[in-house]
Amino acid sequence: MLKILQARLQQYVNHELPDLQAGFRKGRGTRDQIANICWIIKKAREFQKNIYFCFIDYAKAFDCVDHNKLWKILKEMGIPNHLICLLRNLYAGQEATVRTGHGTTDWFQIGKGVRQGCTLSPCLFNLYAEHIMRNAGLEEAQAGIKIAGRNINNLRYADDTTLMAESEELKSLLMKVKEESEKVGLKLNIQKTKIMASGPITLWEIDRETVETVSYFIFGGSKISADGDCSHEIKRCLLLGRKVMTNLDSILKSRDITLPTKVRLVKAMVFPVVMYGCKSWTVKKAECRRIEKTLESPLDCKEIQPVHPKGDQSWVFTGRTCAEAEIPIIWPPHVKS
Repeated sequence: MLKILQARLQQYVNHELPDLQAGFRKGRGTRDQIANICWIIKKAREFQKNIYFCFIDYAKAFDCVDHNKLWKILKEMGIPNHLICLLRNLYAGQEATVRTGHGTTDWFQIGKGVRQGCTLSPCLFNLYAEHIMRNAGLEEAQAGIKIAGRNINNLRYADDTTLMAESEELKSLLMKVKEESEKVGLKLNIQKTKIMASGPITLWEIDRETVETVSYFIFGGSKISADGDCSHEIKRCLLLGRKVMTNLDSILKSRDITLPTKVRLVKAMVFPVVMYGCKSWTVKKAECRRIEKTLESPLDCKEIQPVHPKGDQSWVFTGRTCAEAEIPIIWPPHVKS
């Protein structure tokens, strides 16, 4: 039933959400937003412009969605009444109790939060967050970055919101988002909200708390630097990849497991870690060789040469080919000498 309801709801979600929102949407993901931010930083450096980012963190965003406000927002966005009625019935009469060291509490009604693990929750939250951004007036705001005649001032992945501008007007965007978020029950976690700037910036204080300015930020699982240098992220990915290979060491050196199986294992568990977000990298040839060496090392025939018929090198060749052929397929076109 939930899948049917989601399919009916999805067409309205796709119509209402802008392309700036990549969270839980078909054909979009964290790597798209990582690449967008990296390319914006590189273009800003190319044209010698300052760039300011604010990475917003909400305190328990999914748990703070007010049900009554959610139904009103869905109606405002043109969701049919019969779908809203079904959603209300799903959430009606929810109760919970808390187990403590002294027993359990009395049962109480739940009036906030989307259901954890429910297929509908991402869609509902995205619409809830879209309401905030619309009311904050981000689309009409002058602050932002001009790209191909369009003003871009935010990128989103579900509740992970990144605001951007070419000046400290960014603070006005942040205050608008904060104000509209609080109206629907979402609060900013100022301690985890960070600012990253390539130019000079003053001290920001919100609700008597200082917003920290950082030189890099982990966004969507990727380390993004204010100067656009991706060498730190490459080193980080290689280190994470080596940790995975260390955990697989006994399997990769086992003579009881065929090389094709090891190749599939490396492609499934090591490649995604090492190459995560690689489409936004600008690599040097030395870094390229280091990545190739890291990806090939678990398939080194000297280390993991399996028992096979004398003179038959096909397994080793297959392993080498799979490891080497994967890199050009997903490797970025910009490589520095």
